[in-house]
Amino acid sequence: MNKELKILLWLAAGFLIAFFLPMDSLRFQNALLESLRLVKWYAREHVLLCLVPAFFIAGAIGVFVSQNAVMKYFGPKASKWLSYSVASVSGTILAVCSCTVLPLFGGIYLRGAGLGPAIAFLYSGPAINVLAIVLTARILGWQLGVARAVGAIAFSVIIGLLMHLIFLKEERAKAAHVQDVYLGDDDGKDRPLWQVALYFFAMVGILVFANWARPQEATGLWFAIFKAKWLVTGLFTALLGVCLRRFFKVKLLYIVLAALPAGVLALAFPDHPVVAFAAGSAGLAGLTFFGGAELKDWREQSWGFAKQILPLLFMGVLAAGFFLGSPDSKDAGIVPNIWIQALVGDSPSALLSILGQPSGVRFQWLETIWPLWTNFFASVTGALMYFATLTEVPILRGLLDSGMGQGPALALLLAGPALSLPNMLVINSILGPKKTLTFVGLVVVMATVTGMIFGALVE
Repeated sequence: MNKELKILLWLAAGFLIAFFLPMDSLRFQNALLESLRLVKWYAREHVLLCLVPAFFIAGAIGVFVSQNAVMKYFGPKASKWLSYSVASVSGTILAVCSCTVLPLFGGIYLRGAGLGPAIAFLYSGPAINVLAIVLTARILGWQLGVARAVGAIAFSVIIGLLMHLIFLKEERAKAAHVQDVYLGDDDGKDRPLWQVALYFFAMVGILVFANWARPQEATGLWFAIFKAKWLVTGLFTALLGVCLRRFFKVKLLYIVLAALPAGVLALAFPDHPVVAFAAGSAGLAGLTFFGGAELKDWREQSWGFAKQILPLLFMGVLAAGFFLGSPDSKDAGIVPNIWIQALVGDSPSALLSILGQPSGVRFQWLETIWPLWTNFFASVTGALMYFATLTEVPILRGLLDSGMGQGPALALLLAGPALSLPNMLVINSILGPKKTLTFVGLVVVMATVTGMIFGALVE
């Protein structure tokens, strides 16, 4: 009976939503268009270059990294100092966004990593991007740059430890179960460690340099790397081909045939390297049909992550676009930008003006809670928005110019890059609602408190 009642309630809710859709509202129409525009932008900018390599890496973790190796360095009984140290600085190497880190997080967590180190890795992956921190310091000020770097590393460790302690009973049960099931399993023992390391080095190199973002200034080391990013990506691709030939005995003819379309397209469309990258990804997928059982397992593991994660990401991106618009939009989401700017300002005057209060009117209770509210709102907004790598910096520059306080700016920087609505949906499918809500709550609360302290110190 309860099941039938739930079905009835869902049907009734769907009917009421459809019945009262405000289709005549221009803002509602624009918000629908923005949701589709954001999905298009996401598909063009992130699926091929970010997610596809991440799926391959996650699948490789499941096949080529032994269970005992994961347990040794990231398992519940591993050295806390070692596991949290490695996990908390992983973002300096990966430089990925909140969605790209998900397959990698799923790979190590499902392989037996403890909840704490896995969560530290999940947070730090997108949060501790060296280029983004440098850009933050140069555009938003050195105080925000330093606070972001220190806060991101501290957050990853503290949130990981708190998650471990909150779910300590479950972690102990998981540790005992994994130990019983996998203690004698060393499925990577037949392949030397240096081969596995070189193989992952090639794939991580492709992921990092294919997504190397254009720096703000057209000079210096970062820009030089950006100019050479596709050449460097090609070198890592060649290294991956060598690994497939030497370690997995894929025939040279098959490797050449798989790489040939990508090479031809790179020469034919030099201004559109994504076309060649897509052809290379398809060629790599094709090679997994000709490399024996290991590569077959690699393909199936990668495909499993793609099936689980991609639909949830696209649903989340649609929702984020509808509510907050796309990165290039100007006040096009269902939530007006002027409200966001008013709710994170230095004072409540802009909000009172929107509400129609006369100039000069003050509410002491509102001014008292204003720092708490602005930092909390910035943290929640940042957690729901989707930030591609580096895009949070120009967005925040605009908000700061519109009156946003320094504290809320830091709160958004600490909550935004590590979380997003699409990201939450996928984390929920891996960890379940209780752990997901706890993780999101910890990020929001810590970002809020840190923003309040930072704002009190610098303003």
